[in-house]
Amino acid sequence: MVDRIGKSVTQRQLRVGEMIKQALSMIFIRNEAKVPNLETNTITVTEVKMSQDLKIAKAYVMPLGGKNADEIIEKLKEYSFLIRKILSQRVFVKFLPKIIFRKDESFEYAEKIENLIKQTNKEKEV
Repeated sequence: MVDRIGKSVTQRQLRVGEMIKQALSMIFIRNEAKVPNLETNTITVTEVKMSQDLKIAKAYVMPLGGKNADEIIEKLKEYSFLIRKILSQRVFVKFLPKIIFRKDESFEYAEKIENLIKQTNKEKEV
């Protein structure tokens, strides 16, 4: 597997990323982070990508239905220290990575591709 830069992704990166993804998902489902004015049980963690040195974790998240995604991502970024504190009790690694929350745009991209395919098929029929 290769990342965007062209460097190969190691098994360790994949394993740690998956471990953090599962832990974040459980924290959000159980609403354990106690982020003010945010119900985290509606947030889905779709992927976690680790840096080569395992010190940065990019968590791609999407709220249920995609509503207010940008606001929710900003709130998660603001309170990432709180989420990281809870995560430190769940994941045991030498260095707990810094968590960077990003909006997962893969669903929008997939929908765009699907619409293009449908449009192309309609044009072929005519």
